[in-house]
Amino acid sequence: MGKPKKSKKFGHAAAPSKVALDEQITQGRVAKSKGNLKIRLRAEEEMYVDAKSSQKILSAARQQQAEFNIEDDFGPPLVKKLSNPFGPRRKLNKLDSDNSDSEVEDQPDVCEQDFFDDIKLSEEDARAMEMFQNKDGQRTRKLADVIMEKISEKQTEIHTQLSDVGSLKIEELDPRVKEMYEGVRDVMKKYRSGKVPKAFKIIPKLRNWEQILFITEPHNWSAAAMYQGTRIFASILAQHMAQRFYNLVLLPRIRDDLSEYRKLNAHLYNAMRKALFKPAAFMKGVILPLLESGDCTLREAIIFGSVIARNQIPVLHSSACLLKICVMEYNGANSIFIRIFLDKRYALPYRVVDATVFHFIRFENDKREMPVLWHQSLLTFLQRYKNDISSEQKEALFGLLRKQQHPKLTPEIRRELQAAKCRDVEMMEPSHNLGPMPMGDDTLPDYGLGEDDVNMQA
Repeated sequence: MGKPKKSKKFGHAAAPSKVALDEQITQGRVAKSKGNLKIRLRAEEEMYVDAKSSQKILSAARQQQAEFNIEDDFGPPLVKKLSNPFGPRRKLNKLDSDNSDSEVEDQPDVCEQDFFDDIKLSEEDARAMEMFQNKDGQRTRKLADVIMEKISEKQTEIHTQLSDVGSLKIEELDPRVKEMYEGVRDVMKKYRSGKVPKAFKIIPKLRNWEQILFITEPHNWSAAAMYQGTRIFASILAQHMAQRFYNLVLLPRIRDDLSEYRKLNAHLYNAMRKALFKPAAFMKGVILPLLESGDCTLREAIIFGSVIARNQIPVLHSSACLLKICVMEYNGANSIFIRIFLDKRYALPYRVVDATVFHFIRFENDKREMPVLWHQSLLTFLQRYKNDISSEQKEALFGLLRKQQHPKLTPEIRRELQAAKCRDVEMMEPSHNLGPMPMGDDTLPDYGLGEDDVNMQA
């Protein structure tokens, strides 16, 4: 007689057929259910790392420590020209939730060398750029000066009796409301991450939002609080009101930060990216006032321009802003923004192309030596839009090159201009440099151009 076989189902020897059920249960000879799978939690897993993973972790730690050792005391290592130090690009049409308030907590500050590494000016170029600065331009005031002026105006209006019958009399705020927003002011000074006070979120919905905003003292906000404030105001305020917030609060704060630290906090840089949620307000409240001030530095132009270069902007708003820059009084920073807009390779309207040509031609008889940024922007224009100029403009640009020359850039510019196929010449094959031909009759947004500049339709 052979050896009794074990039960495959139970994992034990087969039970005798005459054994009672209660004895089988006590002996543990009961089948287990296959459906009840054991789920192991991460906390229950064995806490060890194999040798291969440990070696990878130590190698990465040594590499990171080596990078920290070569880092200087003034900021992080330089980021290459085409790299994005802030991770993947995010869409501006959807605002972040309050749970993601700390997304830029560990990001490095932003300096001008993080963008456009090829822009290097010598001492002569820097002096030439200073010659073109508009000394009589409207200076950008500091944020603290603007707020103190607004507070004094409000106090004058409150304590002055208006003599006109039926005119609106401004009354003082309720002491409880003022006390509440003074508490919000203290929170925004020390804010780092997390949820912002609900009383702060309703400020853009108030009729006297500017008066309430100045109680919170925006010039004393932390950089993270300015980022959250820009998110909220950009999403709720109308375009003209958002423009006032950008111009009176955001722009002075960023310029003060750059002037003091010579680099921009990552929260403030992301605040500018959020401000692009309303592109018209951003252009008219930040970019154009910055250039009209006449004292825009090369560092400011590169950092502000990088926001435009790295984000998608509607073509009509970019075209209107480029048109306004081309007709305003020239300074060295204008060439940087012109080059950035041209590098986006939009299908520009013909009147914007014409305005850009006239912008360069008007320096034909200028006795000053043009900075290298001016020659670089002219080369970029011809590389992108040389087939969209007319024959008369081509001849005028040849005359310009005879007067304004650069030893290295002028031969490249002349080579591009000689290869241009003018738009008024009949060609058998279409142009392939831009795809669709530039627009001619589409209306552009009104960016404050006068009738003497360009006839723009609202």
